[in-house]
Amino acid sequence: MPKPLTGLLKQTSRSFYLTLRVLPGAIRQQIGLTYLLARTSDSIADTEIVPLDQRLAALQKMRERILGQSATRLNFGELAKQQGSPAESALLEKVEDSLAALQNCSADDQKLIRDVLAIIISGQELDLRRFAKATVPPEGGNPNIVALETAAELDDYTYRVAGCVGEFWTKTCHAHLFPRLRLDEKQLIADGVRFGKGLQLVNILRDLPADLKKGRCYLPTEKLEPAKLLPQTLLSPANEAKFLPLFRESLDKAESHLAAGWAYTNALPFGQFRVRLACAWPILIGVRTIEKLRAANVIDLQQRVKVSREEIRAIVKRSILACPFRKAWQNLLPPTGKAVASGWKLA
Repeated sequence: MPKPLTGLLKQTSRSFYLTLRVLPGAIRQQIGLTYLLARTSDSIADTEIVPLDQRLAALQKMRERILGQSATRLNFGELAKQQGSPAESALLEKVEDSLAALQNCSADDQKLIRDVLAIIISGQELDLRRFAKATVPPEGGNPNIVALETAAELDDYTYRVAGCVGEFWTKTCHAHLFPRLRLDEKQLIADGVRFGKGLQLVNILRDLPADLKKGRCYLPTEKLEPAKLLPQTLLSPANEAKFLPLFRESLDKAESHLAAGWAYTNALPFGQFRVRLACAWPILIGVRTIEKLRAANVIDLQQRVKVSREEIRAIVKRSILACPFRKAWQNLLPPTGKAVASGWKLA
């Protein structure tokens, strides 16, 4: 990958860049490039100051370029001017550099990257259309909140924007790192998809207060209505007794998905320590985030619960030390609590 794009990766996501650096060189470019292009489309979708139809049109043009359906060069200069950070602006300004890097990949890699990005962009478009009627009034006003209707819609969304990455990651690793090894790829992909869904669900639950302020509620109404909860008053202290059991049920679901992710990590060849570490870090951080969210009350949740940098450094150090030793590695995340009930398994 060209050095300017590598620098852009570092600027746009320090946490993912840590994962990227530990990956084997044989897959680092493909996964890094896919991340860059996905972040570029995400920046388009998130530029709320730009009208919805313009963002959807920009996403459509980007998809056509990624899939090779159009040769028209993309110019997102106006979108870049609306970004809140220099890194986000650079992502949009350098989209043609990222697309050129895609053309330099092998035909097989291009297909995998194109397939996963098409799914991700479809999720971003679906999200924009679904919440088109959400409104955010001036400071102090109450937003018009739009909620998902069913758990199936939430599951579909988490697949489109994250679960599909598990399938892409699995196929890329298998093709480049252990092509001759016989694996239960069907099960590995299924666990990889759940791995991605779990990470996205943790993000959704952590960001619930911020999303509500934007008029978005990812907790579906079919779950809220039986508990006599409304998105507008979901985080009211008066509703805490009704809300927290529902919230913790969603945390159980996220933890169950991450349990599948841990099974996925341990099903990888033990000698692939770099890939195992790259998978383990987001799982361990995700599980720690769930622990913090599970202990939080509605007031705590307003402060955006997150894992500290010191905790992340400790997780990284502990996992590196455990990586060469099978038992120590497996004990990084022993089967406890809800994960057992959800079918936690260690390879």
